[in-house]
Amino acid sequence: MNGPLLWFLNRGTGIVLLVVMTISVVLGVLSARARVGGGTPGFVRALVHRNVALLAVAMLVVHVTSAVVDTYVDIRWWDALVPWGGLYQPVWLGLGALALDLLAAVTLTSLLRTRLPHAAWRLVHWAGYLAWGIAVVHGIGIGTDTEAQWSVGLTTACVVAVVLAAGVRVTGTVRKAIRA
Repeated sequence: MNGPLLWFLNRGTGIVLLVVMTISVVLGVLSARARVGGGTPGFVRALVHRNVALLAVAMLVVHVTSAVVDTYVDIRWWDALVPWGGLYQPVWLGLGALALDLLAAVTLTSLLRTRLPHAAWRLVHWAGYLAWGIAVVHGIGIGTDTEAQWSVGLTTACVVAVVLAAGVRVTGTVRKAIRA
């Protein structure tokens, strides 16, 4: 089964996934800071972050499924899970599989958060940053629009957003440590 619909679906979900994952990472980074969001209660920030992350997971399922179902290139279902051995652009595909594996671990531990020690959950949750970065590199390497100006601009904007959010969080943490 192949055709332009599957290609557009895969391509479109990849692009939207970059944006949704970026929003989830930025929300996660900023919601950990008490001052961000002004009067917004912490549980609301956490809920929005969680729902955006779930949207990212749903988009990821569609993205991977459309890549596997489309027979134009040879991507088997296990290529989406195992970071090596893929026949189609193995390095870039492998990075996508690694990002998926990391996100699966983050998702699973988040679902089990109340049953895990907080330190263990947090350590695995930090893998979300790594998964996002690997997914960005995967998209740059395997994406069909990576050289288009709009794609470069969008990817750059997403990277800048995460870097700025991380900078806000780190500076807040440093200031808090200095005051203490």
